[in-house]
Amino acid sequence: MNKKILIVDDEKDSVTFLERALLREGFGVVTAFDGAEAKAKILQDKPDMIILDLVMPKLDGWQVLLWLRKEAKLNIPTIIVSAKGEMDDIKKGYNLEADTYLVKPLGVEDVLSAIRALGTLETNDNN
Repeated sequence: MNKKILIVDDEKDSVTFLERALLREGFGVVTAFDGAEAKAKILQDKPDMIILDLVMPKLDGWQVLLWLRKEAKLNIPTIIVSAKGEMDDIKKGYNLEADTYLVKPLGVEDVLSAIRALGTLETNDNN
């Protein structure tokens, strides 16, 4: 069974770009385009990992991450992918228990490397 990754970003082109790359790598993919939709997808689809943008409508990525770790108490590996590259933002991401923080623009290999570095996901259960 393929491991499932939730991509959360309000930029449809970014979501499509990542979705195609992850599908090619053999991952299952679920998408959400704002924080409220992300929370629903997390509860409904139970992803194995989350790729999370920060600047989004309804609920931003900070609110989703805070909810995920503090309220829902879910320890789903989470990679922040954001254009917010200031040191204060990066520190805040790690303080809210993000597993990795990547700054846009970035390439597919950057995301795949972060997924591999977390060591929690393989494209199939036989690895």
